[in-house]
Amino acid sequence: MSLVDISLLAGLVLLLLLGVALFWRMGLQLRALPALLTQDVEARHRAVLTDLHTGLSQQSDRMQTQLAALQVAQAERLAETRETVTGQFGLFQAAMLEKLAEQGRAEQSLLQDTLKGMTAHFNERVQQLSQTVDGRLNEISGKVAERLDEGFKKTNETFTSVMSRLAVIDEAQKKIEGLASNVVSLQEILGDKRSRGAFGEVQLEALVRNSLPPDAYAFQYTLKGGARADCVLILPEPTGTVCVDSKFPLENYSRMFDDSLPPAERDAAKRQFKTDVKKHVDDIAAKYIVEGETSDGAVMFLPAEAVFAEIHAYHPDLVEHAQKKRVWLTSPTTLMAVLNTSRAVIRDSETRRMAHVIKDELGKLAKDFARFDDRMKKLASHIEQANKDVSEVRISSDKISRRFQQIERVELEHPDVDAARLLDAED
Repeated sequence: MSLVDISLLAGLVLLLLLGVALFWRMGLQLRALPALLTQDVEARHRAVLTDLHTGLSQQSDRMQTQLAALQVAQAERLAETRETVTGQFGLFQAAMLEKLAEQGRAEQSLLQDTLKGMTAHFNERVQQLSQTVDGRLNEISGKVAERLDEGFKKTNETFTSVMSRLAVIDEAQKKIEGLASNVVSLQEILGDKRSRGAFGEVQLEALVRNSLPPDAYAFQYTLKGGARADCVLILPEPTGTVCVDSKFPLENYSRMFDDSLPPAERDAAKRQFKTDVKKHVDDIAAKYIVEGETSDGAVMFLPAEAVFAEIHAYHPDLVEHAQKKRVWLTSPTTLMAVLNTSRAVIRDSETRRMAHVIKDELGKLAKDFARFDDRMKKLASHIEQANKDVSEVRISSDKISRRFQQIERVELEHPDVDAARLLDAED
């Protein structure tokens, strides 16, 4: 509460006490005077109240004048105080800004040095990982390229061999046609079943050897039940082992087209030809389709394209029967397609196997990168802790420096000061 407020309150209290005293005095006079003097008392009372009101008005004017003077003086003092505080605050602010700028430059320098170290270490680790990844990828790419080159090389060799053999066969056919009068005919050569079987096996072996890698086939393969297949194709799962058997029903086929025979015998030969082919299909299905050991289908190889064409062109019931028995009829040309498909399956399986190798290597690389990330986080935590420790050490160093400065100032200004005064100055 200000001095003006106290003065106003004191004046009001004094006036109230004066009014109470006057009222009390007037009450006593009214009791003592007779009723005839009541009007006179009231007149006097009004005069007293008028005087009291006039005095209060004058007192209020005086108090307002004093209050205005006090407000002016207080405003002047506040202005002087504000100017003084503003000047001191400007000096203090300039000193603090300079100190903060110095500290910021020092911390920025420390942070830049730390970041340079981290960047160099990170670049070194990234370069090492990149070299490791490049080395592994180059190794895997080299293996894949080597396998593909081997496959292409074998394919080219196969086609070259087939073309050369076809050229030899064409040349042989020309020679046979030119020397037909001096040599026995092919019909006479293949008149014996064993000769026909040997011819079919040789042709089958040549086609398989020229189309597939050595570990993808086997000749004269004996199954667990004792049956021996002319050839088996060893393919990746789920296909598995596919048996190939050579059959050459040539005798009745030739009688079907022998114009020297009567039509009845040619018809009988035709029926017998169908019976022979059907029997071969049934035998192959019974011997070479073994559940759990071979594939769910087998291949019947017909060494003559003409026999194969005759069956598919004029005997669709035989083709349907073979399909029901899961026996695939092939000729030299269609067997080549089957072997090429098998080679593609083998190559695809090898590619998938190498893809698993690549996936494994990428998985190892992912684990290495996860470990690198974990170690990088630990390194960042250590750097943050080191930065915090440096800040705390800087604070302690500043405190020690200030304490030495205080001690020096005390010694220069007060050389005989005692220990208690030093402690007070420090506090």
